[in-house]
Amino acid sequence: MTTINKNELTKEQIEKAKTCKTAEELMAAAKAEGFDMTKDEAEAYMAELADFELDDAALSKAAGGRCYGDGPCNDNCPVLVK
Repeated sequence: MTTINKNELTKEQIEKAKTCKTAEELMAAAKAEGFDMTKDEAEAYMAELADFELDDAALSKAAGGRCYGDGPCNDNCPVLVK
């Protein structure tokens, strides 16, 4: 078993971690992937994951400065406040 280097996790591993509801579930998922994780580490990581609530599409729009509407922003965009 090895310790977890977050920079080496795959997108799939991160997505699996996001589905965990408890520190114990996260510890079991980490163990299944061949990683050691203490309960304190799992609880800290769960708290960190809670800060990332936006899905990829919403995050891209927010990071790119676009609105959250389905189409391109223009004068007819229902999300824009006039």
